Amino acid sequence: MTMQLRKTIARLSASACLVALAAGMPALADTPKDTLVEAFAIDDIISLDPAEAFELSTAEITSNSYSLLVRLDPEDTSKVVPDLAESWTVSDDGMTYTFKLKPGVKFASGNPLTAEDVAFSIERVVKLDKSPGFLFTQLGLSGENVAEKARAVDPETFEMTVDKPYAPSFVLNVLSATPGAVVDKELVLSKAKAVTPSAEYAYDTDFGNEFLKTGYAGSGPFVTRVWKANEAVVLERNDNYTGEKPKLARVIYRHMKESSAQRLALESGDIDVARNLDPNDLNAIENNPNLTLDSAPKGTIYYISFNQKNPNLAKPEVDEAMKYLIDYDAIGSTLLKGVGVIHQTFLPTGQLGAIEDTPYKLDVAKAKELLAKAGLPDGFSVTMDVRSTQPVSGVAESIQQTAAQAGVKIEIIPGDGKQTLTKYRARNHDIYIGQWGSDYWDPNSNAQTFAYNADNSDDSPLKTSAWRNAWDLPELSKQTDAALLESDTEKRAAIYEDIQRKVLADSPFAFIWQQVEVAGVSNKVEGYKLGPTFDSNYLTNVSKN
Repeated sequence: MTMQLRKTIARLSASACLVALAAGMPALADTPKDTLVEAFAIDDIISLDPAEAFELSTAEITSNSYSLLVRLDPEDTSKVVPDLAESWTVSDDGMTYTFKLKPGVKFASGNPLTAEDVAFSIERVVKLDKSPGFLFTQLGLSGENVAEKARAVDPETFEMTVDKPYAPSFVLNVLSATPGAVVDKELVLSKAKAVTPSAEYAYDTDFGNEFLKTGYAGSGPFVTRVWKANEAVVLERNDNYTGEKPKLARVIYRHMKESSAQRLALESGDIDVARNLDPNDLNAIENNPNLTLDSAPKGTIYYISFNQKNPNLAKPEVDEAMKYLIDYDAIGSTLLKGVGVIHQTFLPTGQLGAIEDTPYKLDVAKAKELLAKAGLPDGFSVTMDVRSTQPVSGVAESIQQTAAQAGVKIEIIPGDGKQTLTKYRARNHDIYIGQWGSDYWDPNSNAQTFAYNADNSDDSPLKTSAWRNAWDLPELSKQTDAALLESDTEKRAAIYEDIQRKVLADSPFAFIWQQVEVAGVSNKVEGYKLGPTFDSNYLTNVSKN
């Protein structure tokens, strides 16, 4: 642990709990009344910059520390609700969106928030072109036109013009995604570094990216004070926040991956919330009178994917055989009990157009037949990259065992979230177990991820999961594009139903389950509620008695 993190956490509280945390030792006392300590596997965090961060843990942190124009309504996911925007209108041709901002909003720095900050925030997402960049480039914004297409009309009016008359719900949902977080232009530019244009930065500035990897420039209810990879994230109340002030002075996410360790820490009072619990530990918490469970179906889908750069996996019969070598029933009744439900399509239940088809089951004879048809009657050897956390590791071991029955020898390569994700994004895997949480609550988020790949070259600007698995699908890509322009909700839903069935029948993806997020919570905590997405796990109303 760095000296900075030790000093910061020790400064936050004199309690034995946090002093022990700062020293890298087990905590020995209850957490302070004004501080929420959550045990959470945060090894997937790569950056805190909203223009770069694209991981589930970071989404929760960003949504609690930054403001956006609009947000998903956690009570009715078919709607978005105002955040910075007081109101908005769409032009008659469906191309221009005009937002009136709430007056008097300030950043944590004390700087006033204006439409210039909104425009700059979108500009830097587009020009930095990190993983989330496609969210805005898919609307027709580019480095060349973003200053013109996303602009401040006056200090309280922001205007964005898109390239096609998309369904308005799609555009608004894109703006509700965490890469749409509004950053403090003045502060960020003061921290920006001059760079030589390269593959990493296309312009002669980094737009404050190096600063925001670990820094903060937002206006949300909390301020991000510290992030130390694989150790902790510390949030503090933002006293300049113009909305309802958080009841807590601070929130600490303490990196802890093992379910049993989280349960023991929760039972002893070392933490207030446990976030990564296995079914066995859920049962123990449920029977503890001092603890409660909170749960919410998440728009997060877990899947395995088969890289088409591997000549064996590039055979359609092999991909189909692998889908018959997963024991869905056993996985669902044991490893996923209480934390997930079997779900074999890419749209999560509750999203427009989602279907519940489950055509696959464990069938070793069928798998052997398909492997023989592919010219691999004796099977083959392959590697599988797996994030070392449950239930993912357990699912990987289950698949390893059932695949072996058909002669498919899987070598499991464990790693933390950052390691496995970086390898996956570089298309250097064979088989990968992944999780995908919708970037915004619109079916295009998942359809574009799993059924769209407009450029299969290694240097493609749009690196979807289909691209990461080198799956070239021109016709499905066209159909996914067409769904964006369908304004009739029923017809649009029908298009997504058709796309899902095509992906089920012929794709390098085997979708296994939809997450049910469960948290073990101390009875001292009040107002803790998980939302339908990771960026709707809000902490503003949480308190402790």
